[in-house]
Amino acid sequence: MPRTLATTLLIIAVSIPFPIMAQDATPITVQANMARVLRINAPAATVIVGNPGVADVTIQDPQTLVLTGKSYGQTNLIILDAMGEPIADTLVEVTQLQAGVMTVYQGLNRTSLSCAPVCQPVVMMGDDANFSGQALASAQLVQSAAN
Repeated sequence: MPRTLATTLLIIAVSIPFPIMAQDATPITVQANMARVLRINAPAATVIVGNPGVADVTIQDPQTLVLTGKSYGQTNLIILDAMGEPIADTLVEVTQLQAGVMTVYQGLNRTSLSCAPVCQPVVMMGDDANFSGQALASAQLVQSAAN
């Protein structure tokens, strides 16, 4: 292949726009049972979460996503545009809320309390099922009374 033709092809290949896939080494952090708003630079058409049991993402509008932590751990998040091209590929880390949370062990049973400033039961993964059921029933009773 003549040198000028090879140079021309190289210039053309370099000038063709390729989709940029942002793969960030720093994970996006969200706390379990909490939501976080993510703003992106390009419109998203599809979001894929590697493990939907760890986190969930919904498209609020094409450039605003809502990330919700569901369970502790890590997963990945892939965002695609309308053509199916990747916009972003990043890690998501779901952590436990630490501030104001007290863990109480009664034998093998674990319960969690949110103490800010008065301690109230909260539902956390790994807590005793009976305790969590009572906390949920109490919350539902208060919610039904408010409606």
